[in-house]
Amino acid sequence: MRTDTKRNCGDRLKRIEGQVRGIARMIEEDRYCIDVLTQVRAVRAALRSVEDEVLRDHVEHCVEGAIAGGDAADQRLKVQELMTVLTQRDR
Repeated sequence: MRTDTKRNCGDRLKRIEGQVRGIARMIEEDRYCIDVLTQVRAVRAALRSVEDEVLRDHVEHCVEGAIAGGDAADQRLKVQELMTVLTQRDR
C-alpha cells in the first residue's frame, strides 16, 4: 500500500473508531433508535470510503504492477484476488 493511502486510511479509521465509541455510548444512554441507526449508517458509509480507497490503491499499485511485470501467473493471481473480494462485497 502506498504511503499516502496508508496515512489517509489510518486517519479515517481513527475517526471511525471514535464514531463507533460514540454509538456505544448512545446505546448505553438509551438514545433514540433512529439516532443510533443514523450513526451506524454514517460509520458504514465511512468504512465503504476506506474500502474504496484501498481498492483503488490495490488496482493502481498491485494490479498495474503485475501487468507491467509481465508475469502471467502473477497477473492471473491479482485479478482472481480482486474478483474474489468484489464478489464477496456486502455479504
